[in-house]
Amino acid sequence: MLRYLYAASFLLLTLTAQAQNVDFTKDEFKGDKESLKNAQKELKEANGWYETDPPRYEQALPHFLAAQQVNPNNAQLNFRIGHCYLNSTYKSKALPYLQKAYQLDPQVDARIRYMLGRGLHLNARWEEAIAEYKAAQPAPGGKNATAQQNDIRKKIQECEAGLALMKTPTRAFIDNVGPAINTPYPEYGPVITADESVMLFTSRRDGGVGDEKDPFIGGYFEDIWQSVKGKDGQWQQAKNLGPTVNTKGHDAVVAISPDGQKLVTYVEDGAGDLHEANLKGSAWSKPGSLGRRVNGGQSHESSAAYAPNGRMLYFVSNGSEESSRGGHDIWRLDIEGKGKAENLGSVINTPYDEDGIFVHPDGKTIYFSSQGHNSMGGYDIFRSEWKNGQWTKPENLGWPINTPDDDVFFVLSASGRHGYFASSRDDTQGSRDIYMITFLGPEKPPVISSEEPLLASRAAPVRQTLLAPAVPIATAQVTILKGTVTDADSKQPIEATIDLVDNTLNQVIASFRSNSQSGRYLVSLPSGVNYGIVVRKEGYLFHSENFDLPQGAAYSEVVKDIPLKKLDVGAKVVLNNIFFDFDKATLRKESTAELERLVQLMTVEYPALRIEMSGHTDNVGKAEYNKDLSLRRAKAVVDYLTAHGVAAARLSSAGYGDTQPVAPNTTKEGRQLNRRTEFKVIGK
Repeated sequence: MLRYLYAASFLLLTLTAQAQNVDFTKDEFKGDKESLKNAQKELKEANGWYETDPPRYEQALPHFLAAQQVNPNNAQLNFRIGHCYLNSTYKSKALPYLQKAYQLDPQVDARIRYMLGRGLHLNARWEEAIAEYKAAQPAPGGKNATAQQNDIRKKIQECEAGLALMKTPTRAFIDNVGPAINTPYPEYGPVITADESVMLFTSRRDGGVGDEKDPFIGGYFEDIWQSVKGKDGQWQQAKNLGPTVNTKGHDAVVAISPDGQKLVTYVEDGAGDLHEANLKGSAWSKPGSLGRRVNGGQSHESSAAYAPNGRMLYFVSNGSEESSRGGHDIWRLDIEGKGKAENLGSVINTPYDEDGIFVHPDGKTIYFSSQGHNSMGGYDIFRSEWKNGQWTKPENLGWPINTPDDDVFFVLSASGRHGYFASSRDDTQGSRDIYMITFLGPEKPPVISSEEPLLASRAAPVRQTLLAPAVPIATAQVTILKGTVTDADSKQPIEATIDLVDNTLNQVIASFRSNSQSGRYLVSLPSGVNYGIVVRKEGYLFHSENFDLPQGAAYSEVVKDIPLKKLDVGAKVVLNNIFFDFDKATLRKESTAELERLVQLMTVEYPALRIEMSGHTDNVGKAEYNKDLSLRRAKAVVDYLTAHGVAAARLSSAGYGDTQPVAPNTTKEGRQLNRRTEFKVIGK
């Protein structure tokens, strides 16, 4: 492949070498003075933008291109067009202009060899780029020579990394998410709920809250937009999030909680701060500052991510020089604690910038972008996992997900199947667009085809390797539990509290709330924990569920609608987190959290409540034995309650054996449902 690249480059250089540098003078345009006049006008406008401090490359570029239509053979003009493209969304377009500038005049600018290296680098022409970088070495002892040498050394390392990473491409499809989300204007910064049902993103399109253009940098002001996935699995037409969250200025989204009830926005307060908004029913609250533990007075905070338990916030900041690794670093903060944020350390953070932090719903894997590690250029996306009390060495997600340009703000669905990020590729709607990555499983025997390539990349291969069908995908180790909480009688949605309990540790590890308007809830359950789920609301009996997820349990999504019963006489509650030793009436320690919830209910919340505790079995074994076992188990719970301050007169126990089944005993699942402990309200 490289010999073809070199041949193409040689042909281009040969052709352009025959051209002469043409100035914008009357002598060169004797027969077309009108075109010269128009070109000089465009040049004056372009140079005004280009030479201002700081340069306004985006504004200068169209005027330079207009002048180039009149005179394509001016070295300085081609150089400046290339320079503008290097500072634009379309950096890879710089190369032919820089090559032409160099051939017209090798001395056109002292930076020409370095910029040729950049142009080749951004087109993934690694070996050619390395050669140009080496030719661009500054003279020893010159102004900023050391910094320039270090920069060139870093760029060469990036090319070497790219050369290595392209040899083993990541097995994935990359697709533009389409016009429901993307427009001819820039879209970027996608964030999704854990079940991939809602996407928020930032766009600089028309039709926003202010619907005006930024007078300094051009383009419309940023606004936050939302798309919801339809029943057909397709993203629906995006809608503006509205004036409560969006202002007339710039507003960008950087994070959404796994359940979609909270979001973090970036606001240009001073150096740049992070704000948080909450979803109340169908309306978002006005974003408020995350406070000084996150936002430093003079520091810049650029991105954030919620851990699935909602208690830990990861964020990016360039503050706190004494504990920073250099530039922007990734930090984490216990939101409910009172301590300071903690730097993630040198395994993750480098002397260069990190950004775009994302925490997967499995609770142990982070994805982030970095200019360090083995980046192939600019920001690359990396993955690290928390193992044995430390972060693993970051792993580059590889080509074609990462490119020589900046690849930032990557998010991943809980299943691990789909990732989303922003990029500028050949099938863009007009500017930076949002793309979906579909990750594939272990490699299958390939079939060689000459069809069009399936993977989006800057340099398409001549032959395409197609994947055999039915390729399995790697599954994440997390369970998504979701559904709606309603009043059991009226069927109306309820805003309830959902406590997530580690039954082994007897600790509430997270608390969430169902949406007040829809009743919807979503909880991420990383594997390796015996979970108790308690849904509660004042005036109702609590509802409990149990999910005992062994370490390494594969991804699953469970829909569980929860009808809460009012605390009325006759109402029953199954205690799904009461556990006994096999064939015994001995309470296991994993039952403690549920038992303490009962004590709280009867001693603090409803001190006059009277209940019957009952035990139930399946129909396996002798009926008399099952009835006796169920009674002993009910008494064991009653004994615990009386030992913890509940008057015996308020409690009774009954053993019903297999006489009151709630499911058929013909299946394993049915028998499991029938083996239960429950209580019934007999007085209040």
